[in-house]
Amino acid sequence: MVDEKKMRTGGQILVDQLVLQGVDRGYCVPGESYLAVLDALFDTGIELITCRHEGGASMMAEAYGKLMNKPGICFVTRGPGLVNAMSGIHIAMQDSTPLIVFVGQINTQMREREAFQEINYRALLSDHVKWVTEIDNAERIPEIIGRAFHIAMSGRPGPVVIALPEDMLITNAQVLDANKILPVAISPSLNDMVRFEHLLSSASNPIMILGGGNWSAESVSRVEKFAAKNMLPVAVELRRQMLFSTEHETFVGDVGLGINPYLEDRIKKADLVILLGGRFSETPSQGYQLLNVPVSKQTLIHIHADINELNRVYQPDLAINADPEAFTKALLLLKVKNTWPCIVQKDRAAYLAWRDTRDIKLPGKLQLGEVMAFLSQSLSSDAILTNGAGNFATWVHRFYHFRAFGTQLAPTSGTMGYGVPAAIAAKQLYPDKMVICFAGDGDFMMTGEEFATAVQYEIPIIVIILDNSMFGTIRMHQEMHYPKRAIGTSLNNPDFAAYAKAFGGLGFHVETTGEFFNAWEQAIAQEKPTIIHCILDPEAMTPNKTLTEISQKL
Repeated sequence: MVDEKKMRTGGQILVDQLVLQGVDRGYCVPGESYLAVLDALFDTGIELITCRHEGGASMMAEAYGKLMNKPGICFVTRGPGLVNAMSGIHIAMQDSTPLIVFVGQINTQMREREAFQEINYRALLSDHVKWVTEIDNAERIPEIIGRAFHIAMSGRPGPVVIALPEDMLITNAQVLDANKILPVAISPSLNDMVRFEHLLSSASNPIMILGGGNWSAESVSRVEKFAAKNMLPVAVELRRQMLFSTEHETFVGDVGLGINPYLEDRIKKADLVILLGGRFSETPSQGYQLLNVPVSKQTLIHIHADINELNRVYQPDLAINADPEAFTKALLLLKVKNTWPCIVQKDRAAYLAWRDTRDIKLPGKLQLGEVMAFLSQSLSSDAILTNGAGNFATWVHRFYHFRAFGTQLAPTSGTMGYGVPAAIAAKQLYPDKMVICFAGDGDFMMTGEEFATAVQYEIPIIVIILDNSMFGTIRMHQEMHYPKRAIGTSLNNPDFAAYAKAFGGLGFHVETTGEFFNAWEQAIAQEKPTIIHCILDPEAMTPNKTLTEISQKL
């Protein structure tokens, strides 16, 4: 604790609070609006990662929050800097990820004059973050930073934005530091667990669906043990495959984009649905059609760490306010009478058939089914895969065998450009693990400049760009709803292999499956930031349909 009689600038007080809270790194694009904070960071143990765009910085901080279960820290400058960072903030909100963004602000004496880059952050962000505030008194910095960490981590995790007026950062003050903030555990009551045990024991066709934030390797392991003991079918929400091993005998698939039709029908016919940790929002619920809103046809149990999420959309038969850590500890104490082992075996068989790549053949010389089968077999169980948004991501989510917690970084918010920044954050945190980013051509160009960050910090990520020269998801929907009238979705792309080399990394141009395997072997041998530029036939739109078949469907 700093001597309360010691005078410190607001910038120094702020950084001292971050050190006290255990912050080890932050991501930024530097700006003159928070120079005092940059100066205070100079001789601390906090590593500052300089990014090329505020969107990349906020996505890296969000990925850190996902992996570490504590707030990622991001610094951006005022006005346009914060607006650029909004993509990462939006991901953190929709994905329930702890994140704290510090943004520069004008001098307090200049307010409401539309000064240079002035923005009313409270008005802009109040509906999009858990909390947004502005510090205008250096003496309150410890209080506000402590509160920010509590809000970002507790209940449903999410983003907090704190504005930092320039004059406040250089003002001297005497103040005590805050206490270190830990997340508040939310445990289920004994009555909750008795009712849960009764409802599950009374079911004949149940299914559990995992989602949301606040998970750990330990809480995932507890669910896997409970499911194995009781032969309970378990699925995961969109882009939450790391919450349950795909190799577990009771795993039955992911509930998201391009859902297995068998699994969709299975959930509709279940007599008990258990939502653990997630909100079951628009995408996993298939447009809110799998469960009736507000009262589902199936008996419904909803367990969530935020009391405000319970009964918000769905009015369950049993609502339990608890976080995954506390709930899964209580889960292992239950004694359930099950009558459904044969059901889980059927569900599992349907899942294994759905992810089988052997009969999937695409137009063109590069077969992604073979690529995904190869990666599933050759990568270790702790390898981390990242991606942004686009049809290409279907190959990762449907066919890759995720086997451990912390191995998937993907935005449930459907944000393009997430993969490269997330891969950089992950590889820097875990240098001994393989980190592979999958990106579409349009997706990569959203944040591709962050490849320069990977080169600068010598972070050897491998980026696999799947290039079909279009915004594929939008083109697919155009062909579904307005066939033969494509507009605005074609792309003229650069040579991404040359792009990688221009930044100082490795680059490979791939047009066949064999060329991919050769490029892969060279990439893992040289351990440098690498782009493998894969050229796809534009007809290879999805694993099941060509572009022409989609346009002819209607």
